[in-house]
Amino acid sequence: MEREILGVIGGLGPGATAHFMDLVINMTDVKTDQEHLPMIVYNMPFIPDRTAYILDNNKENPLPKMLEIGQILCAQGVCRIAVPCVTAHYFMDALEADIPVPLVNGVQETVAHLKANGIQKVGIMATDGTVQSGIFHKELEKQGLTPIAPSAEAQKDVMHLIFENVKAGKRAEMDRFFAAAEDLRKQGAQTIILGCTELSLIKRDEKIGPGFIDAMEVLARESLRACGKPVKSEYDCLITR
Repeated sequence: MEREILGVIGGLGPGATAHFMDLVINMTDVKTDQEHLPMIVYNMPFIPDRTAYILDNNKENPLPKMLEIGQILCAQGVCRIAVPCVTAHYFMDALEADIPVPLVNGVQETVAHLKANGIQKVGIMATDGTVQSGIFHKELEKQGLTPIAPSAEAQKDVMHLIFENVKAGKRAEMDRFFAAAEDLRKQGAQTIILGCTELSLIKRDEKIGPGFIDAMEVLARESLRACGKPVKSEYDCLITR
C-alpha cells in the first residue's frame, strides 16, 4: 500500500526541526508505531540566515538551498513539504513556484485558526526579518484581522530571546519574554503569535500562560491533516488557555 510521506526542509534551526518532529508525533491520534506519519527530514543547518538576508545584512540568498532540498524531497516521493522556520515563509511563493508538491503554509494556517476562534487583534513576536517584511501583517490584514507589532524596545527583547538565548543553547530570560508580551497586550493584542520556531521551544520549556498561539504547532497539525492523519482532539484549539 502506498503511504503519504511528509518532507521537511529542516535545520533552520536544528533544535526547532527536532521539536517539529516531536510535535507531529505527539499530535497524531494513533495506537501503534506503524500508524504514524512517515517523514523524510533533510536537516541542513548551513542554509544562510533568513533574517540577515531579508534585512540586507547578508547577500547570501537562502532560497537556492531551500529549493534544492525541496526538489530532492520531491524526488524521494513526499506528498507535502513543511518548512519549520517561520522567517523562511518569506520565500513561500518562490518555493511553491519551483517545487512540484504542495507546501504547508504555517503563516496562512495560523491566521486562519485565529480567525476561526474569533480573535480580531493579534500581537506578533518574531524575528526582525518576519516583522519588517510583514509576513504575518499581510496575512492578518488579508483575512480581516488587525496586526500589532512590538515597540522597538520590546522587539530587542524578542531578538535577544531568539538569538542570544535559544539559538545559543541557553535558557530563555523569561523577564524579557513577559515584557515583550505585556507590550503587545497594552497595545490591545487579544492573542500573541509565537512567530519564530525558537519561541516555540520557549513554550515547550517554560510556563508562558494564556493567550498565545504557537505557529509551529499549527504547522505540525496542518501537516498531519494535509497528509490524511488523525489529530488528537486536545489540539482542536491551539490558543493557550
